[in-house]
Amino acid sequence: MGSMAPEIDSGTVEAAKAHLKEEGWCVIPNVISEERTEEVLDRLWAARDASEKQGDPTRLAHLDPNESNIRVFYLMQLDPIFRELIQHPVAVDMVKSVLGENFLISNFTANIARPGSKSMGLHSDMSLVVPDPWKEIWALNVIWCLTDVYCENGATLYIPGSNKIVYENEVPRNARQLLRPFEAKAGSIVVMDGRVWHTSGANITKDQDRALLFGYYTAPHLRQQVNWTAKLPEEVKKDLSPEMTDWLGLRVNANTGMVRTLRYLDDEFPEEEKAK
Repeated sequence: MGSMAPEIDSGTVEAAKAHLKEEGWCVIPNVISEERTEEVLDRLWAARDASEKQGDPTRLAHLDPNESNIRVFYLMQLDPIFRELIQHPVAVDMVKSVLGENFLISNFTANIARPGSKSMGLHSDMSLVVPDPWKEIWALNVIWCLTDVYCENGATLYIPGSNKIVYENEVPRNARQLLRPFEAKAGSIVVMDGRVWHTSGANITKDQDRALLFGYYTAPHLRQQVNWTAKLPEEVKKDLSPEMTDWLGLRVNANTGMVRTLRYLDDEFPEEEKAK
């Protein structure tokens, strides 16, 4: 893990947390080195091949308008390097700053926008899993940039200020005209509040791929997008740390993290009432 985590100034991280809280997103540069970024990208392409070999598609027609978008699902099953990235200390620190100590890893996927790829539908991550109102942050995306990311090669596009949208009918009718790109250098992460409305950008370059990984973390009461108990091989489960076992929801107990009793109310009820 050490080779994946260059020293990052604590002031940079704290400033990123403040920006995330107010604006709904932040960029932290140089989270992994150039060499490590290239290694992850190479292993992503190998994971794409492994995914297709085992019968998991690398394109979903209902998400992407054409075949120039490549998606790799179940990254943590395919290569240990992705199990390292999902628990990178900077990423986990950012997640905990929003979701607290008790959270789940819902999904970890990749999207490679090749030249000619087009934009998917506008959405927020929370709008996909819970109905409005969206008054609290229950989901967070940590986006790993494996290439330089800019508007022309398909950077994720977002609506500024949309982290404050509470009801779906508040999404602006001219949303497409308001979109702005998340631009970052390879090795950076973009952290995005689950309430931010966004979409993938179109890659209008002739020869530049845009490769991103999406680590999707949620509050513990939301059902995960992947049933890791069913998907992860037994040999992988046995090698997981206790923390990762918890974060993937692999223990027998589920959704007990916020269990508590209101003991201060005990004196307000007669014993016969408590027994009912």
